[in-house]
Amino acid sequence: MAAYWTAEVFEIREDVLALLRSAIAISVTVVLLILHLNKKAFISLLPQLPIRSYMQFRRFIERYYFPLIFVLFLAALLWCFGYQDLGQLLLTKIWFTGAFFVLIMLLYHSLGRFLNNWFQKLDPTDENARMFVGTLRSILKYATIAATLIIGLNMLGLLNPLQRIMSFPMFQLGETTVTFWLIVVAILVLLAVVSVSRLAQSYFDYKLYPTFGIDPGLGYALSTVFKFTAFGVGFLIALNILGINLRFLLVFAGAIGIGVVLGLQNMAANVISGFTIIFGGKIRKGDWIEVGPMLGEVTDIYLRATKVRTRDNIEYLIPNSNIISNTMVNYSLSSPLIRIELPVGVSYRADPRQVEKILLAAAENEPLVDKTHMPAARFVEYGDSSINFELLSWINVRKTPRRQVRSKLYFVIFEELAKAGIEIPFPQRDIHIRSQVDAS
Repeated sequence: MAAYWTAEVFEIREDVLALLRSAIAISVTVVLLILHLNKKAFISLLPQLPIRSYMQFRRFIERYYFPLIFVLFLAALLWCFGYQDLGQLLLTKIWFTGAFFVLIMLLYHSLGRFLNNWFQKLDPTDENARMFVGTLRSILKYATIAATLIIGLNMLGLLNPLQRIMSFPMFQLGETTVTFWLIVVAILVLLAVVSVSRLAQSYFDYKLYPTFGIDPGLGYALSTVFKFTAFGVGFLIALNILGINLRFLLVFAGAIGIGVVLGLQNMAANVISGFTIIFGGKIRKGDWIEVGPMLGEVTDIYLRATKVRTRDNIEYLIPNSNIISNTMVNYSLSSPLIRIELPVGVSYRADPRQVEKILLAAAENEPLVDKTHMPAARFVEYGDSSINFELLSWINVRKTPRRQVRSKLYFVIFEELAKAGIEIPFPQRDIHIRSQVDAS
């Protein structure tokens, strides 16, 4: 470089300066080539990341290292011999694309490791927090894939040609020509809006609602409204990207109205009932309800049906119109405590007061029986074969199955009655046979 600057000072001819520039460029290229021939030293600069795509990229570099170096050397020589545009294109595209890929993998690994550390510190029972972190993981993964594809194609100069290839017209919608490229962009925008909506919902459940003391049922209703609103906004944005006049939706609105009149009354009734359930506040996610013979927990409220999971882990989808129109018991509106009755019959030879003590002791000593309400034993009737009692006790129906409590109490009562020598009779009949003697 010093020789070149000296030649410029003494105003040496331009062709000589060009020769010096070429010689300097070739010398620098050869020196860089010699430095890069040390494969192990260069590969050691690439970090070890537990990412599948990155490890494949690293193995590709290791396997085809010398052919790649040769291509770069030829591109540098083309630059030195005057083909600057071609040489610059090859060098910048290869180097910058590889550097960008390594950089984005490092960023993805750092954020992923941060989320994993955060995930391990969370309370295993906090489902909302774990769902929030899981949503962040999904968004990070898909955002990394999308950014890698878009920026990588753009740096390689392939994005614009790919866009032109995918911009062929597919069909005409009114005055708008819809292309495949517009459809892809609209779908990506809609997916991005839905992903951000899911992230916001999980954050609301994790932080916002508990901070402001919002009831889980009300929070679920608000999240449902936010979800449908966000999807509607994303859908309108996607239609706008396609260039579709939003007045075109009025045609579909009219068609939907005609369909409701002609044959979708049942669906419309379920949807309207769904909004009534969501905003009415009488049924919320997590409530324990009883519809007919079925008792279970409300796990989800959709527009058309409500999903209820029983204690047997059987999930039912109940049409919302059935819940609204039929009698339903909600054990979560005020108090989940209910009273159960346990009929017991003993022999007439038993002491009723002793039986009363045994029944009350069984209920008081049972852990599943609620202790805030005192149990009671009632003398009900004189039966045909026994004197009959009823044991009345209270349980939390959300946490305790009625059949389980009945079974435990019956076991204890049977054992205690046997210890006290009190008989549990069974129905019996005495048959008297009369015989007549013929007087003749």
